[in-house]
Amino acid sequence: MPNTGANAYPSRYRWLGLLGSLALAAGALTAGARPAADTGPTLRASGGAGTILVFAGIAALTAAWLLLGRPEPGQPPPGTRWLTTTLAWWAAPLLLLPPLFSRDVYSYLAQGAMLAHGLDVYTHGPADLGGPTAAQIPPVWQHTPAPYGPAFLLLARAAAPLAEHPWAGTLVLRLAAVLAVAALAALLPALARTFGADPAAALRLGALNPLVLLHLIAGAHNDAPMAALLLGGLLAAARRHAALGAALVTLAALVKAPAALALPVVLLLATADRDRPAQLLTAARAVAATALTVAAVTAAAGTGYGWIAALTTPATSTSWSLTSSLGRLAADLTGTAPDGAVTAARMLGLACAAGTIGVLAWRVARRQGDPMTALAVAFAALVVLGPAFRPWYALWAVLPAACTVRTPAVRTPDVRTSVVRTSPVHRSIELWCAALAFSVMPDGFSPDGAELLLAVGGFVLGAAAVLAAERGTAFRQRQLAC
Repeated sequence: MPNTGANAYPSRYRWLGLLGSLALAAGALTAGARPAADTGPTLRASGGAGTILVFAGIAALTAAWLLLGRPEPGQPPPGTRWLTTTLAWWAAPLLLLPPLFSRDVYSYLAQGAMLAHGLDVYTHGPADLGGPTAAQIPPVWQHTPAPYGPAFLLLARAAAPLAEHPWAGTLVLRLAAVLAVAALAALLPALARTFGADPAAALRLGALNPLVLLHLIAGAHNDAPMAALLLGGLLAAARRHAALGAALVTLAALVKAPAALALPVVLLLATADRDRPAQLLTAARAVAATALTVAAVTAAAGTGYGWIAALTTPATSTSWSLTSSLGRLAADLTGTAPDGAVTAARMLGLACAAGTIGVLAWRVARRQGDPMTALAVAFAALVVLGPAFRPWYALWAVLPAACTVRTPAVRTPDVRTSVVRTSPVHRSIELWCAALAFSVMPDGFSPDGAELLLAVGGFVLGAAAVLAAERGTAFRQRQLAC
């Protein structure tokens, strides 16, 4: 049982993360993605202080998360129960805030209201709804159809009665995201045990990840229910419940389409070590469950199958991605029009992603690779090479990867100096997630020079506070050792 004294590992990092969440909460009140009617002159004037607090909070929260992954010599790493409690501590200050880092949740609210009013969300944008809900959405998305599946639109429609009250409506959608994150906290350790990985390490890398706290909870993104359904389906499949696993993963894909990448993994997990007739029967059940789920959810939503044609909605001409940037660079170097170069680069990226996914599928089908690792790499290829990138998309790959973490103890002659080390691959994942945590401004818009300076100032303030606290702790430990 870890020492839980105020200055002992890991308790001090729990408190450090809580301090970061509290700073985020304070900063969000003025710098977050508030409803448009709430951003009066006083709030705008105090937004600079809010930005500093938000980035200082991110620095403290991210540092606490990283340091929890480095147990001190002679100290056992925290277990799943302790980490689950820590997740609740860190998440609690973020529950009642205005949205942070994105205004997407207002689009969700508008799309739910459109569905409730009988508008076709796959051919119309929020501008056709009008009113205070549509006013919260940036102009670039006002005429954009919904890119989400009917399962999520049913969830968004549940918040439609509060659409005229954006703050209350977003809280309902955040509640759905929080429940999904709670499900992730239960599913990640269970999947890790199933695949012989470290359940506590899976929980820390997955559910306590700053991207989960910042974007799935504070941002209320629908990637949360997608991920929970996805992991639930994989766990069901691993336990040989093929139809249930296929139905859950299909529901995840009917929230956001990329989750469909996991359907072949469901088949592989559910049919492992079975004879040929049993494999065929299991596959038939999974396919039937998928078809029935699609038909039932689509009928319940009353949307038809227009969501299939709307799958490219996130990739506007201004969407950022690696391939878009390469296309614009090629256009600048050749003096050609950027639109054609960007489109070509995106198509090439998708082709490379498809090739990567195909190779992974071939290897796993021949039982030459771990299905969860292959799924994580497949999602990573889609995220990196796809036409649009958002920091929270990284979680599509991180969450399956978290279920493969193995952290063997590295023993030394003195047991008091034994440590637990994470693999270089998973450590790299942690560092990338930490970097992405700082990549978006709290209001979700692109920053100007002054806002960048405020963000850097907040980061420096938070980092300095963390370093001072760590040095103070080290000094006290040396004093006690004397």
